[in-house]
Amino acid sequence: MTRAFVPVGDSSVIPRFSFLASAALIAAVPLAAQTAPTAQFDTARLSQHVQTLGSDAFEGRAPATAGETKTVAYISDQFAKAGLQPGGDVVNGQRTWTQAVPLLRSEFTANPHITANIAGKATALTQGEEIAVRSPTNGDKAMAIDGAPLVFAGYGVKAPERGWDDFKGLDAKGKILVVLVNDPDFEGGEGDFGGKAMTYYGRWTYKYEEGARQGAKGVLVIHETEPASYGWATVKNSNATAMFDIVRQNPAAEHPPLEGWIQRDLAAQLFAASGTSFEAMKAAAKRKDFKPVPLKANLTVHGDAKTEIVTTHNVVGILPGTERPDETVIY
Repeated sequence: MTRAFVPVGDSSVIPRFSFLASAALIAAVPLAAQTAPTAQFDTARLSQHVQTLGSDAFEGRAPATAGETKTVAYISDQFAKAGLQPGGDVVNGQRTWTQAVPLLRSEFTANPHITANIAGKATALTQGEEIAVRSPTNGDKAMAIDGAPLVFAGYGVKAPERGWDDFKGLDAKGKILVVLVNDPDFEGGEGDFGGKAMTYYGRWTYKYEEGARQGAKGVLVIHETEPASYGWATVKNSNATAMFDIVRQNPAAEHPPLEGWIQRDLAAQLFAASGTSFEAMKAAAKRKDFKPVPLKANLTVHGDAKTEIVTTHNVVGILPGTERPDETVIY
């Protein structure tokens, strides 16, 4: 998704520094009067931007599509009208509004075949329903996982500075980690992770990265609406489609072969077949003495993927400073 942000705030501060607007948030309010002390947000104009960019005319704004081209043109035009200067790449001696950004794009050529063997019983899982497996972003052209054992690893967190380790004694190689979303103390656990304020340890991105560091074959995050802050529809629409990632020198260092989510009900099945319950496992995961729990289940996933490098764009606008033009504040 092409993203950009026009800096708006205390107008007494704006002229002092150079402001760089880049890939942070959807375009907000143009600066009609950059030096006026009464500059304020215009909610009606902001709403119009959101409605425009969210309309069918922009086709979802996906990277490297016609929708992105339309979005880049719209945001560039709004930046120009706001009085910003182009801050992107130099082309033919001229500074442009855009910065080219290479991305890894990966998408299954067809829905992967997924089977869970739960306590000796093979159960076919449907992509986007009980499970949402992300197309590989570790550089693999296909996913070929055969009977990888599942292990419940609590919240999937290793934070020595907070006295927390969910991987005590676990050799994760060849295994798929099943983990809870959010932080160990989101619902009153013994950890020190900010309570309701999610730290990076609570993010699914961290859990995948830590899984790769542990040498795991994969990581499955258990979906729950409240701790995730969104419903399953968001998980499905965000994971069972094309994946994008920055181009990394060694993507496997941060992405295990399998990354995905499972429904809470499926997690409950896995726990019940292993002689415990979802509630018991969640309660155990909130304690500092938690240790990984092998589950009586394994997972098989097969699917071909098309992986390529595509070029997407940031839209960059600059508002030059006056007192300190050589210093830059980046939004």
